[in-house]
Amino acid sequence: MSKTRLEAFTDAVIAIIMTILVLELLPPQSDTWSALWGIFHKILVYIISFIMLAIYWNNHHHMFQMVHKISGRVLWANNFFIFTLTLMPFATAWVGNYLDSLVPQLVYGIVVLLADASYFLLMRELFRADEQNTQLKIALKRYYKLYFSLGLNILALILGWVIHPYLVLIVNCVILIMWFVPEKRIERHYREPK
Repeated sequence: MSKTRLEAFTDAVIAIIMTILVLELLPPQSDTWSALWGIFHKILVYIISFIMLAIYWNNHHHMFQMVHKISGRVLWANNFFIFTLTLMPFATAWVGNYLDSLVPQLVYGIVVLLADASYFLLMRELFRADEQNTQLKIALKRYYKLYFSLGLNILALILGWVIHPYLVLIVNCVILIMWFVPEKRIERHYREPK
């Protein structure tokens, strides 16, 4: 299979996930500003989740710009990555309904942790499948941002459990800010002649 088919499939699934995400966002029960304000927390969680999915898509796209070969293991790692993202509408809807509750916040944090871990696994499988691609290795060597994200994911779960459930969402927003701009090393190496 060519990498373009994998990318097209991933693009389509992420677009569907984003659509499902908005379908979970139901309108207020009346036509007043106070009714709209009453669901503001749901809108906020939706925006956070949408931005998160967009960041995953952006970074997936950037990483695959440098890839020349894929393998069956890459396909399965990518499917696992997609699977974790499909859990996002469920987790978003639940935490939007119970923002102050620990279990929905922890489930949301676990979904984000799984997505980050699956992205890491996908990156490792790309290295393995495309061993001769020095450009990919140079661009992603010592990819500390991903390790730092995984550590922050775990910290978010601990802080949410011990101090307050809100901290799961807050720490995940910090991670989003860190990933908002795709990896510059990838862009730099992609522009260089092969």
